Amino acid sequence: MVSRAKRKIDHIHHAIQTGQHRLHGLDDIQFVHNSLPDKSVKDVQLNTKIGELSLSSPIFINAMTGGGGLETEEINRSLARVSSACNLAMAVGSQMAAIKNEEEEKTYRVVRQENPTGIILANLGSEATVDQAKRAVDMLEANGMQIHLNVIQELVMPEGDRDFTGALKRIEQIVNALDVPVIAKEVGFGMSAAAATKLKEVGVSIIDVGGYGGTNFSKIENERRENHFHFFNDWGISTAASLAEVSQSVGGISIIGSGGIQTAMDVAKSLALGASATGLAGRLLSVLMDSGIEAVIEEVLELHEELRFIMVALGTGSISELQQVPLVITGKTYDWLCQRPVSIEKFNNR
Repeated sequence: MVSRAKRKIDHIHHAIQTGQHRLHGLDDIQFVHNSLPDKSVKDVQLNTKIGELSLSSPIFINAMTGGGGLETEEINRSLARVSSACNLAMAVGSQMAAIKNEEEEKTYRVVRQENPTGIILANLGSEATVDQAKRAVDMLEANGMQIHLNVIQELVMPEGDRDFTGALKRIEQIVNALDVPVIAKEVGFGMSAAAATKLKEVGVSIIDVGGYGGTNFSKIENERRENHFHFFNDWGISTAASLAEVSQSVGGISIIGSGGIQTAMDVAKSLALGASATGLAGRLLSVLMDSGIEAVIEEVLELHEELRFIMVALGTGSISELQQVPLVITGKTYDWLCQRPVSIEKFNNR
């Protein structure tokens, strides 16, 4: 049996090796050009809200790691320094490693130490109990709790879970017990309108669609198997299709777009599809491992500048205005949405 700490390290290295291949569907989304935007770059505001959390930027550092000893501690330290310098929210990877082994707590606590006043999100899987969720939040003095949904990853993982009964009930119990908002997060296989509706009904206020097209945890876990489950490598709902489904079908919740987000245009398109924020993980990790903290900070600053330029070109001065611009949808995303409970015309004719 591979240790949990070793598995965390394996995930980091396999994530970088497998890379991202722009299968998120966002290239199927086009903006309608605005020849008279009547906006100035200096007037663009990037602040936004997810649930009750106010963010200075629609970009945040999504869950990556922790629980793998010194290497993951240093990655979290570096990412927390970026989040502090750029005033970004940040989520940690699953804290179950620290729940099972207190020695690993320091690999997560370092995030709050490096960013004492920022917005930090705790993270556990849907197998977590209320007591475990409370411990995870307390460990980080967290502002929110991510509950990740990773059925496909667990099925492909050699030592993964095989029983997923009762997950929705456990999430409901956690929602009712915590004093911070709960975010239900897919981990790269997308979210359907039906799943998002069930989560809303039990009190989840924020949905992270975690769409197909970014880090592929089926491929990562297959690297750790002797007999590969290749049939899960192409499984899932793209980020673009997930955002369109959930935003149009499920009202009264905040949506996070994640899954292969790499560029400012990816961010802008995700927001226009209904997200209120976007989570970046693989892209920032790659820059960090290649070039260090200062390079990641520079990457974030460039993303912010480019996003402001895109918003001005569209005549939008706020995230809420960006969420209302007309879109043209083509390709596989169009084909998917035509067969799902989504009105493409509502995006076209805004």
